Amino acid sequence: MKIDTQRTYDFFTGLQGRIVDGLEAIGGQPFRTDTWVRPEGGGGISRLIEGGDVFERGGVLFSHVMGATLPPTASAHRPELAGRPWEAMGVSLVLHPRNPMVPTVHLNVRVFIAKAPKAEEGADAVDGVLADDVFWFGGGMDLTPYYPFEEDAVHFHQTCKDALDPSGAELYPQFKAWCDTYFYLKHRKEARGIGGIFYDDFNQLGFEHSFAMTRSVGDSFLQAYLPIVEKRVGLPYGERERDFQCYRRGRYVEFNLVFDRGTLFGLQSGGRTESILMSMPPVVHWRYDWTPEPGSAEARIYDFLPAREWV
Repeated sequence: MKIDTQRTYDFFTGLQGRIVDGLEAIGGQPFRTDTWVRPEGGGGISRLIEGGDVFERGGVLFSHVMGATLPPTASAHRPELAGRPWEAMGVSLVLHPRNPMVPTVHLNVRVFIAKAPKAEEGADAVDGVLADDVFWFGGGMDLTPYYPFEEDAVHFHQTCKDALDPSGAELYPQFKAWCDTYFYLKHRKEARGIGGIFYDDFNQLGFEHSFAMTRSVGDSFLQAYLPIVEKRVGLPYGERERDFQCYRRGRYVEFNLVFDRGTLFGLQSGGRTESILMSMPPVVHWRYDWTPEPGSAEARIYDFLPAREWV
């Protein structure tokens, strides 16, 4: 099966535009557009904001990259595909709001294709693998609050569930558990946030249905996040809340630089460093062996971090 990548390209670029339109409407400030070309093949469009009243820093990134040989992060779990040319595209975003009452959010939806060997290179199979394009989808979204509101967590998870249910009622529990496991800082024995959904290497439904599921996840993002922003962006805060937000942002940096597969793949595949590291928060405070005062507002987030069933 040869995969027509034009439809995935059209969806991902359209999704990027729709999300940016929604964020500009609520934030009241335009995103900068930055296009780039990858010398090894492909390129992307970075839509970003810095210093905004609502979003202190954020990026909504589209990338479409390709190469002659699978990079190590992609071929490690599929060694039979090593040596194949590849193509990857998707949308990834991280938003770091200014108000500590508004949570940081992450979304990623993507497709990876290991291209079929050229006809002149072999017959019907290579190392036992049929000479077809091999695809998998990945993605999800997760929420990282600083001062948690239970109704926000319920709304976010319910929207994720609603996006997945048409493709199978079993998917939300699976992807929710996967998210809880993936976004866990092992060295801290602590979750990054209150989770959401996460999936990778997904092709179990076939291309059309897997693509439909991924479209549903991407299209549900604004519904999952913007109502939370609207509720919390006007809440008052001071230096104490701001300081705690900057402290907790350090956990975000630790995860992205140590564990995140997308960051590692982007750097290993020669992606654009400025875009890959756009997920980093603009201001972070580091403290040695600090814990919040028991019973304080800052301590509440730690009651939310152990995985729980929200819906």
